Amino acid sequence: MQTNNILSAPLIDLIFDGRNKEYGAYQLRKSYHQRISKALIITSVITAMAFGGVALANSAKKQESKFKITEGSTLIEIPDDKKIDPPEPIKKQPEVQVKTEMFTPPKIVDKDVIENPPPDQDALVDARIDDFKQDGIIDDKIAEPEKPDDAKGIIADKVEKEPAGPFTSVEVDAKYAGNWKQFLEKNLNANVPADNNAPEGSYSVMIQFVVDVDGTVSDIKPLTNHGYGVEAEAVRVIRKSTKWEPAIQNGMKVKAYRKQVITFQVLAE
Repeated sequence: MQTNNILSAPLIDLIFDGRNKEYGAYQLRKSYHQRISKALIITSVITAMAFGGVALANSAKKQESKFKITEGSTLIEIPDDKKIDPPEPIKKQPEVQVKTEMFTPPKIVDKDVIENPPPDQDALVDARIDDFKQDGIIDDKIAEPEKPDDAKGIIADKVEKEPAGPFTSVEVDAKYAGNWKQFLEKNLNANVPADNNAPEGSYSVMIQFVVDVDGTVSDIKPLTNHGYGVEAEAVRVIRKSTKWEPAIQNGMKVKAYRKQVITFQVLAE
């Protein structure tokens, strides 16, 4: 290499000065930066395409409907308008008339002018002191509590027994533990009447079932008979439903009947 070209020559030329540049190492080192830049660009493009594909797939999946209703059928939910009957009033037990003696406040007066003398001790043995005097049953004072069966004298706690059921009328009806509309959209086949050649119109199916205190459903049966497979489909969906919240009666969870309406609608083509 000429002396005047040393300062302006690239480092690779200085290293390989006087060596065999046709061997391959020279070309590899000389094109190193171009090859690295090209590889980084290709890697970045592939990575961007991969992330973009995943984002588009997730976006399309979110927009995809989990439940499709064809033009022949439309699902309508009708809430149960069952009215809650008020509880029966508690009958008041008639009070028992007890024998009483009139209370006379003590006063210091002359013996000859006493108007209302107080009752003697014998009269108070079987009577109660009150503001008036009346006849009635003998006052037995405070009744002694019943003795417990065990010798320790500890009265067992009162255990509230679960009321018999199922109830037909309760203060608070059982309800589905979740979003009932979303459950129907995911599990109900709204095309059943159209697939069975049902005429145009609405078919409201009334299903009766029992919700136990633990939320499980049983004794499922339809109360309507439209046909075209709508009752069977409604029973299948009720049986598939998860646990329900039980009915409430007198502040307690009880086993009770529940009625649910599911409406199928067939539209004109």
